[in-house]
Amino acid sequence: MNTHPYLRAYMAGIVVPTVFLLVIFTFFCVARFVYDVPVPIERVIVFPMALVPNLWGLWNMLYLSLHSHRRLPLGIHGALIPLWAVPVGLAFARGLDFAIPHFFPTMLAITLPALLVIYYLVWKYLVGFLNELLGIA
Repeated sequence: MNTHPYLRAYMAGIVVPTVFLLVIFTFFCVARFVYDVPVPIERVIVFPMALVPNLWGLWNMLYLSLHSHRRLPLGIHGALIPLWAVPVGLAFARGLDFAIPHFFPTMLAITLPALLVIYYLVWKYLVGFLNELLGIA
């Protein structure tokens, strides 16, 4: 199965965040429409639903293209995403005048290491499994 390796890498990369974001979106909808929680779903979910799966797919394609030149483990490669995506997400939030709570920088400093560990594990095990399944590992 050596045809279209970059397409297969893209598809393997988008599976995990797409499924995860659908679950999150379901919880947001239930909270908003069933329990009347005043969460602006439209403003919160657009960035992740549109860009995160595509970013993961492109990041997996980048891993595939760099794999022959440089031997960086998949988990570490995936753990680098938050270091790029968090500043970009903050820039979009500020550009769209989305209110960022004053405690967010402190919360980010505490949660960023955990986020890096989670991304490492997800990329090592889930995306790695999908890459092996599609024959691009």
